[in-house]
Amino acid sequence: MTKLFQRVLLVFVLIMFITSDTFSNNLTQIVAVDYTTKYMFWAFLLGGLSAISLVLGSALGIIWQPSPRVTAAFTAFGAGALLAALSVELIAPTVQEFVEQSKESLAGTSGHNSSLEFIFLLGGCTLGGIAFYFLNEALNSKGGYLRKVSTTISHFNHKRRDRYHIALKRLSKIKLFRSIPPSHMDVLVQHLRHVHIHAGRSLFKEGDSITRLLIIESGEVETFQDGKLLGVLKQGSLIGELSMLSHHPAAYDAIALTELKVFELSQNDFHLIHESCPELQAIIENESKNELMQDISSHNGEKNHENARVWAQKASHHLHKTTYIPNQTEINQDAKKHGAAPLSIWLGIFLDGIPESFVIGAGFLLILTSKLAHGAVNLADVVPYTLIAGLFLSNFPEAMSSSIGMKKMGWKPLKILTLWTSLMIMTAVGAVFGYYYGVKIPNYIEIGVEGMAAGAMLTMIAQTMIPEAVHIGGSRVTGLSTLAGYLSAVAFKVFE
Repeated sequence: MTKLFQRVLLVFVLIMFITSDTFSNNLTQIVAVDYTTKYMFWAFLLGGLSAISLVLGSALGIIWQPSPRVTAAFTAFGAGALLAALSVELIAPTVQEFVEQSKESLAGTSGHNSSLEFIFLLGGCTLGGIAFYFLNEALNSKGGYLRKVSTTISHFNHKRRDRYHIALKRLSKIKLFRSIPPSHMDVLVQHLRHVHIHAGRSLFKEGDSITRLLIIESGEVETFQDGKLLGVLKQGSLIGELSMLSHHPAAYDAIALTELKVFELSQNDFHLIHESCPELQAIIENESKNELMQDISSHNGEKNHENARVWAQKASHHLHKTTYIPNQTEINQDAKKHGAAPLSIWLGIFLDGIPESFVIGAGFLLILTSKLAHGAVNLADVVPYTLIAGLFLSNFPEAMSSSIGMKKMGWKPLKILTLWTSLMIMTAVGAVFGYYYGVKIPNYIEIGVEGMAAGAMLTMIAQTMIPEAVHIGGSRVTGLSTLAGYLSAVAFKVFE
């Protein structure tokens, strides 16, 4: 592994040497037939330079597993650096030009209308954010969520909330539970346990004293009475509720026909809910047992059905969104369900990198155009330092954190490095496209496209990078590290 890391460092040193003015000028004289090709090659180098940190971060994640706080600090630092780069390089120039042009218009001295560019910038940011959101959701549904800690946690929490909604919908059919005010839902939910039951296991036998209520999330349960099959209970069915609430012995045998996932509420937990919710105790005292049993067994009445629907809807809205952190076993088991997960992970990371690659080329073109107006230029004169630094610093922790997760899922080091290397190359190619099409399209459209890239990256930062840092390191580490990254990228602008 040490040799592999040394090779990656060697590649990095080689690329740094290639980006020197002397070497790049000599090489472009060989491969380029005109200045356009030369500048496209420069855009390729800049794109690769900003993305080489993907490979370096990946290699570091393979050979070293830092503490969660260190990983969080790296991630938040990168998020802050990228925020500064986007603000300084993409948003600020157009906004500043619009403000200055507005002042000139008031003075009657303006000869240029920047309003259209400003409108395209805002529209582009909006479209970019929306596009990223929907594409990200589509890829996550196919296993792409496994590419980052934050998206993995978000996926499992979304599934967990769905399970609770199912449980509340079923519990709403029982009058006792409907008596719990929706604002008390956390009291109920914290006592619900998610349980896995193997196929063939007996849940209880006829005549047993029932001490728990079960809600089937997935799977099937066979019920027998006197050895005869009564029926099969499927998803959403309640098991044992009548016997537990009425304190009657079980009227039938229940056996798991398949692997089961159920919500379990024990009798002891039910009594604890009594103490936390006086309303529940009051209805138990006021309602007779027969009336209660009738409510359970005849819950398909139109009025009762509507009451249950309204209660379940209100109860779901009052669930507090507490964060659940899945363990590695859960993650690995879930990953096996997605046969296309590796491709989705690659596409997800590529989705994160598409905007930045275009922005590199467009930013390079902007500086190149202004410098060429004053004569010949060298590569060092046209590097968008703040943008490159921000992307470099944000890519490094992203690749490191993701590679640590991929390694835990059993991915081989060569497979991980190949993934990130291919993305580095794609980023370099994307920078060429950003430069090339930036030359071809009108300025206001270019600004609109840059706005789309900025909107997508800002959405990505807020949706994945910052939450990931908070999840694994806490808000204190995240806040200060984000500030440090932001100021570091701004410092690059000062030096530039």
